[in-house]
Amino acid sequence: MTVQHFTPEGLMQPTPYHHVAVGTGTTHVHVSGQIARQADGTAVAPGDLAGQVAHALRNTAIGLKGAGASFTDVLRLTFYVTQWSPEKIGDLMAGVEVVAEEIGLPLPMPPASLIGVEYLFEPDVLVEIEATALLS
Repeated sequence: MTVQHFTPEGLMQPTPYHHVAVGTGTTHVHVSGQIARQADGTAVAPGDLAGQVAHALRNTAIGLKGAGASFTDVLRLTFYVTQWSPEKIGDLMAGVEVVAEEIGLPLPMPPASLIGVEYLFEPDVLVEIEATALLS
């Protein structure tokens, strides 16, 4: 295995992600910000944060697979969420949980950051997800 995820004793717990990832591979895979769009550009789950998170993660899985990787190879995930407020965490995690088994996303997730932004590139886009993976 090229990536080991863990949370050392002394770091905040519980969290829905591990705090540390150690990669030993040599090929870096970067999946650009994925959103809730079908391949033809059709919007998925307008106005529904949980639905958009689930579909953006599905698209991230497609990007990883295209490079010969999967979520087990992911070192880091970054979630960009528009108009973030702490009350939205339930919807965000619902989107993660509904799709995790389907796409092979381990729970807890790899190290992750959630960054609140005012606006993404189109007004209906509520979330964008980036992934960095390492292959041997």
